[in-house]
Amino acid sequence: MRFAIVLFACLLTAPSSAAVDQADPLVKKHLDSLKLKYEIDKDNDFMVVMDVGGGRTQLAYIRSSTETYGANRVREIWSPGYKSETDELPRNVANRLLDYSNHVKMGGWVKQKRVAVFVVKLSSNASAAELKDAIDAAVNSADEIELEYTGKKDEF
Repeated sequence: MRFAIVLFACLLTAPSSAAVDQADPLVKKHLDSLKLKYEIDKDNDFMVVMDVGGGRTQLAYIRSSTETYGANRVREIWSPGYKSETDELPRNVANRLLDYSNHVKMGGWVKQKRVAVFVVKLSSNASAAELKDAIDAAVNSADEIELEYTGKKDEF
């Protein structure tokens, strides 16, 4: 079993019919139309494992829940890319992630406990094509940093 799935095991359970019913139906429709395989975790978020080339895969979560800021309603796509041995990211890694976030077109790095996660926020009404672009942006960015810091390891 992949390390990432173990790492996020506290978030994952086999989806019950209630969980599937509460997962965002628009995300489900888009993922189905894109023919992407997914699982739904206990928080009703969609988990996908994407092929990023070179024999590598990358984990991503598409959040069912959305957030509102003024007139904007957004959803997040998360992809883990770095795991620290402590609760603090090493200074050089944190600075690298800030620099990285400065040049990307979509998304940026955040810290979730010991894990650096690339997060893309997009409209909760995004089309299937826009959702796919956001997933691609998240997984490619996360995998690039994972590869940079782990060599050839493919944990996520």
